[in-house]
Amino acid sequence: MTVRSILKMGDPRLLQPAAPVKAFGTRELNTLIADMFDTMAAAGGVGLAAPQIGVGLQLVIFGFERSARYPDAPAVPPTILINPVLTPLGAEEDEDWEGCLSVPGLRGIVPRFRRLRYQGFDADGTPIDRCVDGFHARVVQHECDHLIGTLYPMRVRDFSRFGYTDVLFPAQGDAPAAE
Repeated sequence: MTVRSILKMGDPRLLQPAAPVKAFGTRELNTLIADMFDTMAAAGGVGLAAPQIGVGLQLVIFGFERSARYPDAPAVPPTILINPVLTPLGAEEDEDWEGCLSVPGLRGIVPRFRRLRYQGFDADGTPIDRCVDGFHARVVQHECDHLIGTLYPMRVRDFSRFGYTDVLFPAQGDAPAAE
């Protein structure tokens, strides 16, 4: 398919709420999803939201078996999630480093709910209902934030733990982070 350009922080389209997907199983939707997987793979990400490529629809993809960028992260099943609804399973939060394909070169400590239920639909309109925790829950929350016009720096609480990856992690060159 096609690798699309990823919008960067500062582009006003990233701040717009996305519209629900109304038609499932269409050629157009399947092409968009294929393009998103190609774009995510080309960028070395573990997730991507449609608004990041300029498409204002409630559609996110995520997942990987192994990631060179996140070598310690457990596998997350490849998932197409449309019109998601997230429900925290408790008030407990974890803080961890995140990055974003739309915010290249930066990392920050972001609080996320530790456990989460997510519901939505796959490309054919089949319901999805999963309860997850840890890195999987972090990735889902990060990607779904894009659907409400929120980028991870908006969730950073302590800006002393936010900065350029090469400055924060000079020996590593990169640090584990969502997306």
